[in-house]
Amino acid sequence: MATSVSAAETMKFGHVGAPGSLFEATVNNFAECTNAALDGEVEVQTFGSSQLGKDKELLQKLKLGQVDFSLPSSVMSSVDDTFGIFEMPYIISDRDHMRRVQDAMMDKFQSAANDAGYHIVGLAENGFRNITNNVRPINVPADLEGIKLRTPNGVWRLKMFQQYGANPTPMAFSDVFTALQTGVIDGQENPYAQIASAKFQEVQKYLSVTGHVYTPAYVLMSKKKYDGLADNVKAALADCGSKTQDFTYEKAAELETSLLKVIEDAGVEVNTADKAAFIEASKPIYEQFADEVEGGQEMIDTVLGLGQSG
Repeated sequence: MATSVSAAETMKFGHVGAPGSLFEATVNNFAECTNAALDGEVEVQTFGSSQLGKDKELLQKLKLGQVDFSLPSSVMSSVDDTFGIFEMPYIISDRDHMRRVQDAMMDKFQSAANDAGYHIVGLAENGFRNITNNVRPINVPADLEGIKLRTPNGVWRLKMFQQYGANPTPMAFSDVFTALQTGVIDGQENPYAQIASAKFQEVQKYLSVTGHVYTPAYVLMSKKKYDGLADNVKAALADCGSKTQDFTYEKAAELETSLLKVIEDAGVEVNTADKAAFIEASKPIYEQFADEVEGGQEMIDTVLGLGQSG
């Protein structure tokens, strides 16, 4: 009997994470898991540092079939307002809270992704975001007055920092280092893993621990590509998505401690911001989200309610 040997299907995973970032660790873990589970059938190849495109380009390339997976974070709020719930300041208290939100609301997020032509394979994280800048330490929102602050492409992050009095400037992550170095912008906001791996500590004087937003990341495919996969491949992807989330949460918790030290050791001055002042200043953003997004108030109430059940 003749046997045909078919080569493994190559699937490309593009992301914006630099070497040493949490994104890189997440994507590599997912690829290793998938390649082991589907040995000889599928081979996931990883491309970091925006090699295959920046966040918005990667979303387009998924639909064009030029990239098979990406790992968007904040940019998902521009795909559907439902994802904007994670742009609400201080709405997620910790990773256990995030898991409860995922359990209660994943169908809603998947449905929003499907409607936009995508499929969420699993959740990972970008993390709790903190502010760095070259002007002054940020203790209260008023300290942000006039500071040119890079934000990701997401309407709610823009509104939030405008509300705080900053001058937010949306910009692709890969452009931020040079913009900080040349003074085009004064600062940026990101989790420690993104700050340290992108070496922002080399071009920033102050780190203010605000923890203003927790952003999940999404292992994302185009719905068309996902729907065409064999059932065993879908099952392996879902399983690896779940295992990778566990890995990512553990890794993220480790990095929060070790990378803060890396940033401090680089000579960056660190201060802890007055969270109560930021929470108070964030109320208008919640009101706006409730007014403008269908089911917005209900989502806010659900997420906040799940925060109290831990």
